[in-house]
Amino acid sequence: MRKLWWVVPVAAAGAVAVRRSQPAHRADERAGERWLTVTVNRPPADIGSEGKPPPPLDDLAERIDVQIRPAPGDRGTELAARFKEPVPPATASVPARLAGQDPRQELRRALRDAKSLLEAGEVLQPDAPPTSRPTPGGKLVQIFTRRSGGEGVL
Repeated sequence: MRKLWWVVPVAAAGAVAVRRSQPAHRADERAGERWLTVTVNRPPADIGSEGKPPPPLDDLAERIDVQIRPAPGDRGTELAARFKEPVPPATASVPARLAGQDPRQELRRALRDAKSLLEAGEVLQPDAPPTSRPTPGGKLVQIFTRRSGGEGVL
């Protein structure tokens, strides 16, 4: 029984991979058609208007729709964006994301950078790792960080 400890995590990972690879039944559940939203701690008048998105979203302006609206509870502004055309399922797959070929990564990064630019005045970058010696744990974190596609999440 002790030799089969690895079965549970492998089965769980397999179930998640199968679930994510199956097509959604409703159009609004498809990843390419969802609105990606960030809350910016600024009033809507400081963000811009519906016609012109803030930088760096303005680089993607011809490919995306942008909504700027007050956040619930008077807590700043919601900045939402989505692609005008649906993202092809092949480019939204797990292998495409791991290879850095998922177009949603570019949109997520642009939203995060826009939030940082509007709130802090600059795009904040993470510091270098605090250790100067590569350790096994540090190498593992480095691999996962590279695979996150620059989105800030593992």
